[in-house]
Amino acid sequence: MKVYTRTGDEGQTSVIGGRVSKDDQQVEAYGTIDELNSYVGQAVSLMEGEVFADLRGNLLEIQHELFDCGSDLAFVKLSESRYKVGAEMVERLERWMDAYEEENPELERFILPGGTLLSSTLHVCRTVCRRAERRVVTLGQAKEINPEVRRYLNRLSDYFFVIARTANVRSQVPDIEYIRSKKVFRNQK
Repeated sequence: MKVYTRTGDEGQTSVIGGRVSKDDQQVEAYGTIDELNSYVGQAVSLMEGEVFADLRGNLLEIQHELFDCGSDLAFVKLSESRYKVGAEMVERLERWMDAYEEENPELERFILPGGTLLSSTLHVCRTVCRRAERRVVTLGQAKEINPEVRRYLNRLSDYFFVIARTANVRSQVPDIEYIRSKKVFRNQK
């Protein structure tokens, strides 16, 4: 099987039910989700040992769900019966975050992305996820989309923030506080 088809040489690409320009908002949205998925794969490759086995398993599941998000956005015309992303996926992310947040020290100030290479990579995932969410919001203003994709990406970026901190905790590396910040967070536990 050849990977190249030459069908996109004129700047068009196939979506489910038709063809659109390669810079269409729809392609930009699911393309950014694909970029995010690549960074998630990079994060998974940095998770060595049993200390990260649970996070590795979660991220592998998330990679499949990111494909589901892209699939839900790749239709010319959507119908709810074909949606893959649902509210239960968002709820599961919330449960995971609640559990991992128990491992993390309380936040008092904003933190800088960093610490370990794994934590830094998870912060990249967080920021690319936010960009993907913005692209999906833009797309949703232009056409009907599965609203659960937007909710999922919103929650997923929070999840990446939480586990970036967990990765530092498990590696015994402190978060880097933003030193110009006053105490902005109250005890939430």
